Amino acid sequence: MRETTRPRFTHGCRGDMLIWMRTTLNVDDDLLRGAKELAARTGRTLTSVLEDALRKVLNRSARGASRRRVKVPVSDQRPGLCPGVNLDHAAALLDLMEQPDVPA
Repeated sequence: MRETTRPRFTHGCRGDMLIWMRTTLNVDDDLLRGAKELAARTGRTLTSVLEDALRKVLNRSARGASRRRVKVPVSDQRPGLCPGVNLDHAAALLDLMEQPDVPA
């Protein structure tokens, strides 16, 4: 059974005119299906589910600028290639990469 609801419109005023606008979005079929299922399970409209999802993403994005910095571990190994590795000889390099016990 297809749900029939009155479309929600955004509106604004310009002078003494009331302006109504409707927005059309192209949504991935799987996302739309999931949103419709969530709306049905929770007794909400599809519009309210999509609005809440968009609000969460926008709020998370706004908070992202103030996130705590993460310290990335740095290796204490000396830089450079492993012994026996010569990047100028592709066949020898391939042989080394295919060996099961290549030293780290």
